[in-house]
Order: sequence, then C-alpha cells, then structure tokens
Amino acid sequence: MNSPCARVRRVGLFGGTHGNELSGVLLVRHWLQDGAEIQRPGVEVKPFLTNPRAVERCTRYIDRDLNRVFDPESLGRPVVEDIPYEVRRAQEINHIFGPKGSDDAYDLIFDLHNTTSNMGGTIILENSRDDFTIQMVHYIKNALAPEPCPVLLIEHPSLKYATTRSVAKHPVGKYQI
Repeated sequence: MNSPCARVRRVGLFGGTHGNELSGVLLVRHWLQDGAEIQRPGVEVKPFLTNPRAVERCTRYIDRDLNRVFDPESLGRPVVEDIPYEVRRAQEINHIFGPKGSDDAYDLIFDLHNTTSNMGGTIILENSRDDFTIQMVHYIKNALAPEPCPVLLIEHPSLKYATTRSVAKHPVGKYQI
C-alpha cells in the first residue's frame, strides 16, 4: 500500500497512445506550446505525445497496440532492426518515465484516451489499494461536481498491467467521448 502522504514530484500527461484518439493529442500539443496552465511549483509536469507515428497516420497503432507492450518481455527485448515500432517506443517511454516498478519512475501518469462508448469523462484505475490514487480520484470527482465522473476499476489480483501508464507509481487512465 502506498503512503497517502507521499509527495508527487513528477507527473506525465500522455496523449496519443492510440493515434486515432485525438483529444489527448490536442491537449498535449497545446501544453507543449504553452504549458503555463499545467505547471505547479515543486512539481515537474511533462506533456508527452506517446505514439507520434500512429498520430501522424491517425491510426490506432503501427505494429502493435502501445497500450499492451509494457510487459517485462517487451521492455527487455534487444533493440534490433526489425523490432516492432511500438515495442521500441515502449522502451523509450520506460527509459524517460521509468523504469517501470522502480523508485525512479514518475509518480503519476495520466494517459488520456477517447472512446466511442457513451461513458463520458471516466477515470480508469488498476489498483484499489493505492491510497494516493483513491484520494486523487475523490478530489477530481468533487471538483467536477455536479457533473458525473464515473470510476472504472479494472483490478485483477494476479495480472501485471502492460499499459502505457503502468510505468508510473500511480497509473491513471482518463477516457472521454
């Protein structure tokens, strides 16, 4: 269990994990041009375009779903000429924001997505025992009230997630239509 008093010093804001989900892409591009609204004293906030080749082609991915290749096998794979683009990109992201599972990993990653489902602004969590994330979700829900903000918990007791956001100590997905 993570301490609720742990200080968040580094935050990643990801857009474009799936190149055809443009809300996160547009936000990241905006913040890269003018990041004043996301900067806070004592916190490094880094907007990041996760899958630029897929964004350029406006397709979900090039070779593999980037949100499925943050597993130990892919992250530890030797870099060779024919390595799938998203596996190489996962290794780069892990190098910048991780390494995954380490004390050096970014504290928080928000991975911004779109969906065609009518789920509105929804927060996706992978761990109900992360006190920090639970408190943060409570804060977000209160800040957005009276607008609804559902929380989807996709926790599985023996599954190790291979999502882009799983590099961080506190992974959070945000989906919207």
